Amino acid sequence: MFVSKMIDEKKRYRTYKARTAALPQPYRASIDALERYLMYFGPGKGSELMLMLEDLADLFETAAADGTPVAAIVGEDPVEFAEAFRLNYPVGDWIIRERERLTRAIAEATAN
Repeated sequence: MFVSKMIDEKKRYRTYKARTAALPQPYRASIDALERYLMYFGPGKGSELMLMLEDLADLFETAAADGTPVAAIVGEDPVEFAEAFRLNYPVGDWIIRERERLTRAIAEATAN
């Protein structure tokens, strides 16, 4: 089961990469930069990360087809855009788990 799941996620990632490679510039370069950022700060689980990346590809494909400029997608602050986008996919987010772990540890330490 585990191996099958990994293979499916790998296929999804390859499909996603093919979709983004087909985007015209500057959409391709922009989504590559966002992907790099989201890989570090996005969901920790592969399936959640893939869902997020596929949604990002949908957004950029639609924008490219409509001729919407990248600046109209990400706004003036690309980091703000990436953070707002990332917050839509909190499941498996490693930072959420670490925040909860910290809160529990302090609560347990001060309970005595």
